[in-house]
Amino acid sequence: MQLSEAEQDELIVVAGALADAARRETLAHFRTAGLGADSKETQRFDPVTVADRASEKAMRAILALRRPRDAILGEEFGPREGTSGLTWILDPIDGTRGYLSGTPTWGVLVAVADAEGPIYGLIDQPYIGERFSGGFGRAEVHGPMGRKQLAARPARALSDAILFSTFPEVGTPAEGAAFARLAREMRLVRYGMDCYAYALIASGQIDLVVEAGLQPYDVAAPIAVIEAAGGIVTNWQGGPAAGGGQIIAAANAEVHAAAMAVLNG
Repeated sequence: MQLSEAEQDELIVVAGALADAARRETLAHFRTAGLGADSKETQRFDPVTVADRASEKAMRAILALRRPRDAILGEEFGPREGTSGLTWILDPIDGTRGYLSGTPTWGVLVAVADAEGPIYGLIDQPYIGERFSGGFGRAEVHGPMGRKQLAARPARALSDAILFSTFPEVGTPAEGAAFARLAREMRLVRYGMDCYAYALIASGQIDLVVEAGLQPYDVAAPIAVIEAAGGIVTNWQGGPAAGGGQIIAAANAEVHAAAMAVLNG
């Protein structure tokens, strides 16, 4: 979709307003005594808190006023149809397990997409006060260390690279076995960072995030931010990643190709 500069600026302003609202709602409950969670599933603990719901409600209220023709896809309250050709993809707390545990590596994900995929996104960490943004020719982080341009790392061998994933199990047993093959090739492997790991790719700190079983709202904002910073995000076969599922996020095409070769045996 072709957007004028004024239209792009409006989307950037609205995305910032959504993230600001989500910051207020999530910080109101973070590290508070008695914060509990319901589980969305019965076979495993998949938590949702009052903060998840309040954060998404606050963002949806802004969109109802400022972008009523746009569609919405949110984790907690499902889809809203639109007529503009644009969709806001919202994850009110990515990393609710981390949020419940008091870690500062959960985040709020805001993206706007057209029919071809995400065109602008934010990865916001309210407690640290860092906001990573990407799209419309911009890629930057604004936080305690000021405002800086984002740039993903240049190419390096897997033996010199750093790999992150949220869960050591990484999906099904077959997916876990593929990930284990890749992990053996790496210099360093770390777990549990949720969306913050994708921000670390965009900021030039790490080389790869490999995951499986993701949803569109988990990946839309990271795709926009990482691609704006010069990285690449696909599924494990090199195809589009905006639908979720198996995800390779890489700092550059070379490390992406090397990781994909190992994952696919």
